Amino acid sequence: MDSHHLQSFFVLVMVTLSTFLIPTLATLTPDYYDTVCPQALPIIKAVVKQAIIRERRIGASLLRLHFHDCFVNGCDGSVLLDDTPFFIGEKTALPNNNSIRGFDVVDEIKAVVDRVCKRPVVSCADILAIAARDSVAILGGTQYWYKVLLGRRDARNASRDAANLNLPAPFLNISQLISNFQSHGLDLKDLVVLSGGHTIGFARCSSFQDRIFNDTNIDQKFAATLRKTCPLGGDNNNLAPLDASTPARVDTSYYTNLLYGKGLLHSDQELYKGDGCGESDRLVQLYSNDPYAFARDFGDSMIKMGNMKPLTGTMGEVRCNCRRVN
Repeated sequence: MDSHHLQSFFVLVMVTLSTFLIPTLATLTPDYYDTVCPQALPIIKAVVKQAIIRERRIGASLLRLHFHDCFVNGCDGSVLLDDTPFFIGEKTALPNNNSIRGFDVVDEIKAVVDRVCKRPVVSCADILAIAARDSVAILGGTQYWYKVLLGRRDARNASRDAANLNLPAPFLNISQLISNFQSHGLDLKDLVVLSGGHTIGFARCSSFQDRIFNDTNIDQKFAATLRKTCPLGGDNNNLAPLDASTPARVDTSYYTNLLYGKGLLHSDQELYKGDGCGESDRLVQLYSNDPYAFARDFGDSMIKMGNMKPLTGTMGEVRCNCRRVN
């Protein structure tokens, strides 16, 4: 064999080996389950709807699970993993402990969809992305429906340290929030619009007690009311709605509240300074006045967030049980 043919043969061998040795990368797509299990998405929506009928608050919990999953090493279902002898998972991280919930609903979705699909074909990471979208659409209306991209696979490990490091805390200022989001490939617009997820759900007193006693950029009547729920020395696990106006409906009143100093978390109010000269202020004013702009941009940013470092192709696995690796 001459040198030219030898070189060609070597290249062919290397390409063939790489096919087997390098994990296959794939792009997320909205029609991922159309052929492998076309019933998957309608079934997930039906289970989410029933869960919200049982307890309306669960929609916010499912949305939060997707956020808290994606912000820690990408959207890989790691937030769902229980602790093992080999790693301490994300559930007991400071931002998650006694805060994130809805794991039983995810288990219910997983059991039903695997039974309908006749095998574990839908990943737990995709279930979180779909359930978040369906929760928002059910609680807000059809304008909040967007085509979620699919094809994620599930991580085989989790990290409490990574969750403590990467999830944005409720006491961060605007510069720290922007920096946190930028570290995940998200920009200021994504920060403002994704914070609008606080249109539903509740927060514990420990998340905002310092604000209601010490912040100056807060409506004083609003603060006084919250001090009754969260007095100093009281139960830090008491809850208050993130959007006091419409806590169980996806809408734009979260942004209107910010205009009047009624953001529950310090990090919420940091999005609106009221000086009229910042991009963040402009976006808060836009979304408070234009629900269609918020619905459009929220869907776009959710898709962008959902595309953060997903495991695809041959990476990771599709778990049989969302709480543990196969």
